[in-house]
Order: sequence, then structure tokens, then C-alpha cells
Amino acid sequence: MNLVDRAKNILLQPKTEWTVIEAEQTDPQTLYTSYICILALIPAVAGLISMLFIASFFAGRIGPGFIVGAAITQYVLGLVMVFVVAFIADALAANFDGQKNLNQALKLTAYAMTAAWVAGIFIIVPVLGWLLTLLGSLYSLYLFYLGAPVLMKVPEPKTVGYTVVVVLVAIVIGAVIGMVNASILGMGAVGMMGGIR
Repeated sequence: MNLVDRAKNILLQPKTEWTVIEAEQTDPQTLYTSYICILALIPAVAGLISMLFIASFFAGRIGPGFIVGAAITQYVLGLVMVFVVAFIADALAANFDGQKNLNQALKLTAYAMTAAWVAGIFIIVPVLGWLLTLLGSLYSLYLFYLGAPVLMKVPEPKTVGYTVVVVLVAIVIGAVIGMVNASILGMGAVGMMGGIR
């Protein structure tokens, strides 16, 4: 299935699409190169455009090179985070009477993220953009919830608990990654600001 059809189907008819996805034999490399890396570019490019626009108001203070570097770092960390969430989903599946299967967990995570990635285009829109992006992220959580019983075989009564725990652990790990990224970018910004004077 091509990327556009898969994205459209998972967004518009997720219950049917999860059954199709469950039967597919997709290896992690193919999933990354033909789906994850491409869709994850949407919020990355939108964020880059937004940051360049904001930086134009601070002419001479923040260089475009720093902004591009920050955007690339965010993109790479986003790709890593997909695997981290899949690893968490796989590790926790047995605790909720599901089946451990890292490939299925990666498919679950990647395809559930579709809504958040597509909604990432709205980062460009001032003021309302964050709200639309948040709605996309919430829909991604719902997609994960729908896919968990199909791909990870988590029983329906335990799906909410499984989804909540995976999301909470992912948020904690994401916050740690974010702090590390912010400290790295912060040091780079301080160095650049010093060079401007």
C-alpha cells in the first residue's frame, strides 16, 4: 500500500485499516524509509518555516544555520522517539495480557502517529496552529488505543490502561530527551550569541 492511501485509511477508517496492517509483514527498515521518515518531515518542515519566520523578528540574533540545525535535531529525535515508544509498547504488552512483538509495536506506534504528523502542518498557522496540532496528537492516542488490541493482542478491557501507561512512560522519556536537546541547543545558542557581539 502506498503512503497516501495508508495515511488516508488510518485516519478515516482506522478500525478496518488496523486489521489490514496486522496481517502485513513490514520490516522496521521499510517502515522507516517508506512511511515514518516521510511523514515525520511534515511537522519538521512546518516547524522550520515557523522558526525562520519568528527569527526574522530577531534579525541578527539567531542565525538561520542554528535554526536549521535545531530543526534537524528535532527531526532525528522524533524518529528515535518512534522507536522508543514502540519499545515501551512491546515491553509493556505482556503486563496487560498482550503479546510481545517489537515489529507489531513499531507498526502500531508509526501508524498511530499519522494524525499527529499530518496535523503538524498547522504549526505554521499563528495562534490556532498549536490547538490543531494538539487535536491531531489526541487523535493519534485514539488510533493507538484502537490498534493495541489488534496488533499487540491486548484484551479490550485492558486497552485503556495499556494506552495510558505507554503514553505516560513515553511522555517521561520524551521530556528527558527534550531536556537533553534543549541543553545542547541552549549551549549552541549561547555560543552563537557570544559570536554576534
